[in-house]
Amino acid sequence: MDDFRDAADKAFVTDEVTAILKETIESTVANNPYHHQKVGQWNTNIVEQSLKKLAGLNKPYKYITTCLIMQRNGAGLHCANSCYWDVQSDGSATYKFESKTMYVIVNVFGVAI
Repeated sequence: MDDFRDAADKAFVTDEVTAILKETIESTVANNPYHHQKVGQWNTNIVEQSLKKLAGLNKPYKYITTCLIMQRNGAGLHCANSCYWDVQSDGSATYKFESKTMYVIVNVFGVAI
């Protein structure tokens, strides 16, 4: 029974990671309108704070985080990710934030150590 609990404690839980991303994005951009000069700092803050909170989970993972901030002006955006990994232990999560002036999309990939 302890082995099952240990395995669950070490699992990549998408909902848990998504909640971290949501909290980090919303606390960073909040109700701010898109502002080109602030995007670099927002991007850095979202990635660094997300990684800090993920590391605080103390799970045996290496994390890869990407963040895209785009002005909402009618332009198209197409992107894709692909990973070759162990589906039993590795995982990913994506969170998309939308406001009247911007989109923020953050991806996290967790690779078991």
